[in-house]
Amino acid sequence: MLARLNAIESRLDGLDKSQSQLQEAYARSRAHLRRFWLRPPMWTFEQHSPRPLDLHSLPEAPSLPKRVPAIAIVTPSLNHAPFLGATIDSVLSQNYPALHYHVQDGGSSDGSIDILERYGDKISWRSAPDDGQADAINQGFAGLDCEIMAYLNSDDILLPGALACIANFFKARPEIDIVYGHRIFVDYAGSEIGRAILPAHSSEALRYAGYVPQETMFWRRRVWDAVGPMDTKFQYALDWDFMLRAHAAGFKFARLRRFLACFRVHDAQKTTKNYELGRKEMQSLRLRNLGYVPSQLEISNALAPYLLRQFIFHWGYRLGLIRR
Repeated sequence: MLARLNAIESRLDGLDKSQSQLQEAYARSRAHLRRFWLRPPMWTFEQHSPRPLDLHSLPEAPSLPKRVPAIAIVTPSLNHAPFLGATIDSVLSQNYPALHYHVQDGGSSDGSIDILERYGDKISWRSAPDDGQADAINQGFAGLDCEIMAYLNSDDILLPGALACIANFFKARPEIDIVYGHRIFVDYAGSEIGRAILPAHSSEALRYAGYVPQETMFWRRRVWDAVGPMDTKFQYALDWDFMLRAHAAGFKFARLRRFLACFRVHDAQKTTKNYELGRKEMQSLRLRNLGYVPSQLEISNALAPYLLRQFIFHWGYRLGLIRR
């Protein structure tokens, strides 16, 4: 009798699993069909089949200013050995003379430590358990002396000349505190699958969605000193929380018309795995900053002017009407 009950229970478990798999496949297929028509291009990662990343399509890096500001970049990492080397190389290949680059590893067990050791004194790094991504970033920046700050996740890539562009921009625009740029989407193997060309910054849109590409974002040290470090309560929306606190403190944002970094799309990334957690965190931020939790329709209406501009920029670029 017990064996029969176990067999029935096992069969029911199998049916539940099959149903879940069918629902997931159906959802993916619907999302695929709606991708280009209903989803804004800036949030549509797979815009075309994979192709080699064409760096020649990007403008050349500008010359460095006479006095280069000190830039500190932190990479939080945990078991990202397949991508970590490419991330580090993308930073070091900038050949930026006033760079401090630190990798804060959360105690990886996948060969990441061997990769870090191979770089010798070209980077600083530490491997120890932490309380999540925000804590790792905060640990990485602790004690660093710099004028400009950024963090780059261990599966993303800086594009050539990005740091030179940032140094020149901040020198030319002393009133700007936070800057970001366009992004390129790449897949697991590093092949390009899409691009996001962003219109000018919108403070109103930022109140409803964290649309700024984090991997392209740099900020002056005075922002960090004024609003504080990353909030360790957030595992997903920590970057948006930081932006909202900076915005509330009166710091000025700007979008740089330049591709600065690549966002890697793969099944194991946190953005994919923790969607429900991310949704809850984003709702909590909307409640804190708007005073209520808006409906999806209210969010869509608030974002519509910005997304329309982004749609125009996207297709203007695709059709060759906009250079970058």
